[in-house]
Amino acid sequence: MRLIQLLKSKIHHARVTYANPEYVGSIEICPEVMDRVGLVPGEFVYIWNIENGERLTTYCFPGEKHTFGLNGAAAKRVSVGDRLIIAAFTWADEDVTAKIVLLDEHNRIVRDMKPYTRDG
Repeated sequence: MRLIQLLKSKIHHARVTYANPEYVGSIEICPEVMDRVGLVPGEFVYIWNIENGERLTTYCFPGEKHTFGLNGAAAKRVSVGDRLIIAAFTWADEDVTAKIVLLDEHNRIVRDMKPYTRDG
């Protein structure tokens, strides 16, 4: 068996609603969005800041509706209003259909996006 790491969940254009360097760490994510893309509390996520190119990793937890907040050291790498891409990956020996959403400027789901496939 050969395992490969594949995209499982991706959130496009999440807007940072707060940045709190005094909290222990992690990213708070709107629970509706977490559910739609299949993220679970405590899951490891990659975060890419569209505005400044910063890249970081942390774990996620559900919070308030339409909220995306960075805590701890990660809070120093974002500003309120920054657009983020948040992604999670899984190891698998077969195809995985990624769940991908696009958000508007108020962190509402605009649409589900077509997942990447081998066929394009």
